[in-house]
Amino acid sequence: MTGLERNADVVNMASYAPLFAHVGAWQWRPDLIWFDNLSSIGTPNYYVQKIFSNYKGTQVIPVLCDGKAMTGQDSLYSSATIDRNIGKVYIKLVNISSESRSVTLNLQGLQFKNDGFVETLKSDFPSDYNSISSPRFIYPLTKTLAIPGKKINIAVDPISVNVFILNYKR
Repeated sequence: MTGLERNADVVNMASYAPLFAHVGAWQWRPDLIWFDNLSSIGTPNYYVQKIFSNYKGTQVIPVLCDGKAMTGQDSLYSSATIDRNIGKVYIKLVNISSESRSVTLNLQGLQFKNDGFVETLKSDFPSDYNSISSPRFIYPLTKTLAIPGKKINIAVDPISVNVFILNYKR
């Protein structure tokens, strides 16, 4: 998803398939939404899709590590966008490793307000999934984020998708 977003100038649309699975009749697990006769649940993949669609911005901006785009170095993937209409920057960091990663976000070029949010979707194991009995076993959690200056030092949780929602002064 970060690669799709970084290349938004050439990628116009993307879709997810397969979409639906009935809990009593399925062949494989990557379906986006599961249901039975009474309820439905979103899978972790559903929430990843939701995160990327809710925080898409109006223009792609670079996220660099040692002068190169973060495309898997040290198990980290990233993309970022700015929404000039509402004064927000969205930085998405995905950690695919089973260990936490320390990251310093250097915020350059804009005057940021002192706080923001981080929305995190994480799991202890790659094989974890939501079920009808535990529909929010893996679910995005939002917490506030202090922005003390031009740098944010963070530990990115293992096996996680994170979006940093930062407000800037227009």
